[in-house]
Amino acid sequence: MSDIEVEIVLALPDRQWLRRISVRCGASVAEAVSKSGLREACEDCDIDTLALGIWGQEVASDRVVKKGDRIELYRPLQLDPREARRQLALSGRTMSGADID
Repeated sequence: MSDIEVEIVLALPDRQWLRRISVRCGASVAEAVSKSGLREACEDCDIDTLALGIWGQEVASDRVVKKGDRIELYRPLQLDPREARRQLALSGRTMSGADID
């Protein structure tokens, strides 16, 4: 079997982490994350508790990756987006940052 290339992506509040790696054909999302070195690079982040996705769709850690997949690690939301909009509206602001007259 030949290797395939995938990307591993994690966005933290203060930095972004992106790495292209080669994994064996038939590797799982968890195996790709493990091989990426992300655990060592982001020791302050508990990688095992983060949700996983491919191109914006949440997936299980045992899902087999395909060539060109973009594996994303999702941090928990600090605030539900609907609640954020509600709070902004109450203060007379919008998500775009423009004030309402």
